[in-house]
This record gives sequence, C-alpha cells and structure tokens, in this order.
Amino acid sequence: MIFKKFLIGLLLIDLMLLIAGYFLAAFAHINIHFTDVLLLTLFFSAINVLSIFIFNRGLKKDPESQTMHLMISIAIKLPLEMILALIWFFIAKKTYTSSVLLFFVLYLALSLYSISYILNTLKHKSL
Repeated sequence: MIFKKFLIGLLLIDLMLLIAGYFLAAFAHINIHFTDVLLLTLFFSAINVLSIFIFNRGLKKDPESQTMHLMISIAIKLPLEMILALIWFFIAKKTYTSSVLLFFVLYLALSLYSISYILNTLKHKSL
C-alpha cells in the first residue's frame, strides 16, 4: 500500500513535469526538446522507483536489515544517477545550458520527492 502511494505521487509529479516541459518546448523561446524532457523524466523516475522498492522491501524485515536496506537504497541511487549524467553529458553530448538546467531541475524535483517519502515513512516507523 505504501509503495502504491509513492507510485501514484510519482506519476502525478511526472505528469506535471511532462506537461510543463511540453509547454516550455512548444511555446517558450528556450532550446529544450520535449524528447529530452521525456527521456530524463523516465530515467530519473525509474531510478527512484528502484530505490524506493529496495527501501520498502527493507521495511518488512528486522531492524538491522531495515537500516541496511535504507543505506543500500540511497547508495544505489547515487551511482545510477552519476551514470545517467555521464551518458547524458558525455555520450549524448547534451552540454548546452538549457539541457544542463533541465537535467538538474529534474534531478532535484524527483530526488526531493523520494527523500521526502523516505523521511515521512521513517517518521511513522522508526528503524
């Protein structure tokens, strides 16, 4: 039930980000392509779902295992996002200013949501 609540919230945030990205790409005089917004949103969302899945799996275990699952879920998120940044900036050569800003705005928005979800869950159920 908790994981379903996270997925619904993440889906709503993704939808709002995609709508905002579409309007920015279509009507603003900014060099942002909607496919860039779509790809980054999907990749960041997949990383967040994986991280929260590991965190929620650890909530059902004993307290020592809960702490380990929390650390693993946060620790796996960082390298995956670094790999995404490496692919995005160096392999795909998306180094223009609007692409860099788009990357970090999406990173910040979706990471803050997953961190707030983890903190709210820990507020109700301590390790």
